Amino acid sequence: MDFDMTIFDTNRSGRKTRIFAIASAGGHWQQLMELRDAFEGCDVLYATTLDGLADQFSAGPAVVIPDCNRNSRRRAARSAWAILVRLIRFRPDVVITTGALPGVVALVLSKGIGARTIWVDSVANAERMSLSGMLARRMADLWVSQWPHVARATGARYFGAVL
Repeated sequence: MDFDMTIFDTNRSGRKTRIFAIASAGGHWQQLMELRDAFEGCDVLYATTLDGLADQFSAGPAVVIPDCNRNSRRRAARSAWAILVRLIRFRPDVVITTGALPGVVALVLSKGIGARTIWVDSVANAERMSLSGMLARRMADLWVSQWPHVARATGARYFGAVL
């Protein structure tokens, strides 16, 4: 995937651009890891839902946040709180996610602190945009599908696939 990374040129203070990169464990995390080269020269904080996963990919610094899905409001609330605390402490300029629901939560909350937001829908969604992706649409400054026909059908941007 090769998209214009000038979205990362958001701060005017002379410090490195801060990126909060969040993804659920599994394929979402693997796809986020494929984007790491694009973050070069930035101050990145990774977040995932599985303890030890970031270490396996030498991705750091990293935090673990509670996983959640649409079937558990209590877990979603716990996840939202943990994400909010990290966002307030880190103050990112950009939040990028490859999914799933914790990524949507991060996009929603990051709008409150003025961060730019990027959603990259999973390559696994070859027929249609994911439910999380559809939820993220209104919050994402850059909304991306990894499939050209899905991008055309939904109005998402297409830059290629990360895998």
